[in-house]
Amino acid sequence: MDTVDLDDTSEANGSTSTSSVRTGGGGSTSNTNIGAFYSPVHLGGQTGIGHNVPQRSPSTYSADALRNFDAAARLEAMKKWSVSTMKCTRQIISEKLGRGTRTIDVQLEQRIESLRDSQRRYAMIVAHARGLHAHFSNVMASQRSLAELFSDLATKDSNLQEEFQTNSEMQRVLARRGDQLLAAIDFFASSVATLTEKTIEDTMCTVKQYELARIQYDAYRTELESYPNTSSSPKLRELQQTFELQKAKFEQLRNDLNIKMQFLEENKIKVMHKQLMLFHNATSAYFTGNADALESTMKQFSIRWLEKSGPSFLEQ
Repeated sequence: MDTVDLDDTSEANGSTSTSSVRTGGGGSTSNTNIGAFYSPVHLGGQTGIGHNVPQRSPSTYSADALRNFDAAARLEAMKKWSVSTMKCTRQIISEKLGRGTRTIDVQLEQRIESLRDSQRRYAMIVAHARGLHAHFSNVMASQRSLAELFSDLATKDSNLQEEFQTNSEMQRVLARRGDQLLAAIDFFASSVATLTEKTIEDTMCTVKQYELARIQYDAYRTELESYPNTSSSPKLRELQQTFELQKAKFEQLRNDLNIKMQFLEENKIKVMHKQLMLFHNATSAYFTGNADALESTMKQFSIRWLEKSGPSFLEQ
């Protein structure tokens, strides 16, 4: 059986370590320098045996601090948002149930409701105008097809050549004037759509902001009124400060909304006056057969149109 004896000798400073290994059975002895496998490292001013430990630079600690600060800021913002949302939701439910009170500006509320109704009705005007444009386009296509058929029959039927030719020219003239009316209807629908979907909608976005600010204002007002007035705790001072901020925000949005609605009303009157005049003049001139009046209307409102000259019905 083999035996192993380890004789370690070390210097006082611990810099050299030698191990002698002797095996039984007349085996040989080998000297091994442990320092060949391990190297001393300095840990806090001391010398030890182990792997090299990397040192962290100051920039690493700064990045960690920034990440921790960012996480804390996000958590605080989420906390404030949750509290505000809970208060607003409670205020909305209280108003729905008839238990809570709300701040009402009667005159402004009436103007907002009138604006909503106008936007809804103008959207219906746009929809019907576009429907009229689509139906009238089909009429123009039928007139062009009839013109092609009459013209073809005029060359083949000598007995009715004059009648076919007259009807063919009439349908061509009607289709050409119809292109002008279609351009006028399209211009009218596009202008009213811009007023409805962009100008009025921009004001409606401000209305939504105003309504949200009103709910926040009433929520904090209700909470402040329910808080004991005899208390002078930091919580009461915090509520008063938050209430003043919400009040200032609410009043500022109310003033902005009043000004914006005033400008919107002036712009709406100007735009609709022009568009209603265009629609009336163009349709009346077309259906009364007044080509000069129709041409004059197109020039007055600077409307360009492209006369359709596609392939004939017979070629298709």
